[in-house]
Amino acid sequence: MALKHIKLKIQSVKKTSTVTRAMEAVSAVKMRKAQERALGGRAYAAAALTILERISGSQDLQQQPLMQKREGKTAVVLITSDKGLAGALNSNVIRAMEREIESRGLGKDDIIMLAIGRRGGDYFLNRGYIVREKIENISDNVSEKDMHRVTDQLLAMHAAGEIGSALIIYMNFLSTFEQKPVVRQLLPITPDLVREMVAGIVPVKGKYAGIGQGEARPATYTIEPDAEAIVKVLMPRLLNIAVYHGLLEAKASEHSARMVAMKSATDKAKEMAKSLTRTFNKVRQAAITREVSEITSGIEAMK
Repeated sequence: MALKHIKLKIQSVKKTSTVTRAMEAVSAVKMRKAQERALGGRAYAAAALTILERISGSQDLQQQPLMQKREGKTAVVLITSDKGLAGALNSNVIRAMEREIESRGLGKDDIIMLAIGRRGGDYFLNRGYIVREKIENISDNVSEKDMHRVTDQLLAMHAAGEIGSALIIYMNFLSTFEQKPVVRQLLPITPDLVREMVAGIVPVKGKYAGIGQGEARPATYTIEPDAEAIVKVLMPRLLNIAVYHGLLEAKASEHSARMVAMKSATDKAKEMAKSLTRTFNKVRQAAITREVSEITSGIEAMK
């Protein structure tokens, strides 16, 4: 390889390293913002949970449609990303979806999918699954419009008897370097499912670990006009919270995975630049040695 080509390659690798380092820093900032938004909604979710726990014991309330298990198809809210450069983020979520389908013994006609993110929607659409909605997931912020679009669709399908249950599958943020695909049940709604969702808002490790644990709960509630009316309003709100939380966790995981991928790319670029520099020096030294040898041979021949 010529010296000029090696030098151009070193410059190209260094420019790539600059870009990946910048992307790493940007993803780190976006990840923190997504975490803060998720934690900001935790108090609201926890308060809704305590209300549900205290008034869900009534036999009449247990007959609420959104709390009952029905026969019918299974709706799946699948959250992936539209953008790449995030390592195995999307493939891990897709594999989790496939494992869940297999474990439940569901066929393609038993599932109605609401896909948030092009990667997951295209994957299952190309394999013959029913994808009722395919929503773009390009923005770095979580849109409340998209959240309501999903929950309104779920409520409409459930009210029409088209579905009997609903799941949400997304990448859960555990720490900066660890994300795990999770499957949570959306319908029917139970206090245990909501409690699991609220607990998952706080990451396992990092700056925000342990925040909000042991929150104080009110001892009693004054319910007006009655518990049944409260539950009718509360149930759709809990569904909104679950979908919104999933979107925030998926977005934090996406930014985290991209940050780690870009850090790895930056480190590899630095290693490659060092390796190319050593190669450049060896080739240059060999050229100098050869030229000196030729000069020396010429002098000896002249003698």
